[in-house]
Amino acid sequence: MGKEKIIHIENLNKSFNGTSVIRDLSMSLYAGENLVILGKSGSGKSVIVKCIVKLMEADSGKISVFGTEVTACSSNELSDVRSKVGYLFQEGALYDSMSVRENLLFPALRNYKTRKLGMPQLDELVRQNLDSVGLLEAIDKMPSELSGGMKKRAGLARTLMLSPDLIIYDEPTTGLDPYTSESIIHLILKVQSEYNTTSIIITHDIKCAELTGDRICVLHDGNFIAEGVFDTVKKKDDPEVRLFFK
Repeated sequence: MGKEKIIHIENLNKSFNGTSVIRDLSMSLYAGENLVILGKSGSGKSVIVKCIVKLMEADSGKISVFGTEVTACSSNELSDVRSKVGYLFQEGALYDSMSVRENLLFPALRNYKTRKLGMPQLDELVRQNLDSVGLLEAIDKMPSELSGGMKKRAGLARTLMLSPDLIIYDEPTTGLDPYTSESIIHLILKVQSEYNTTSIIITHDIKCAELTGDRICVLHDGNFIAEGVFDTVKKKDDPEVRLFFK
């Protein structure tokens, strides 16, 4: 592909209570790319990304992130890797007791890259990131006052506060109506373009995969059974792949 490898995985294996979930899986993610991991619920999509940032220990295999071997690195090296990764959770994962403004300030006040900024600078950063996701008018609202789509936007704005090089989107359109899903899809593309981010998008939403993915990997039975651009994957003559395109 000619671009820098942000992530490189070789022969990843992960089991739970004797049941193999990820089997000898290998993949690479390149700088500036939106990679979609497409799979049914419970297929192990989230397990892969948890192993990538070592929230889960792999049973075997090698995982390199930003050139660091996370399966065999020091705690300081792992912290450095994690500081470059933003994670958008399914429900936005906002703190219920904090306003939107406070939710965005919370990680910024604790991160070495932003905690040295003064409050006027941090507040401006909050406003810039909320404006970039179309949510500036909700800056002083509580999470309970936000719709599902607004919570996801606020969660993305919070992720952008730390200027991550890699963003992991966990089921970004799940539970949203078609109009809101489309707005989130456009937002993912906007972030890729404006912030020059690299992303992994975990989804079982075929429209989200088609519109956001530069490359699609279809996960089934612990490994990728199809990989490529959307149109190539769509034409693959595999019954498990074709289930997504009915």
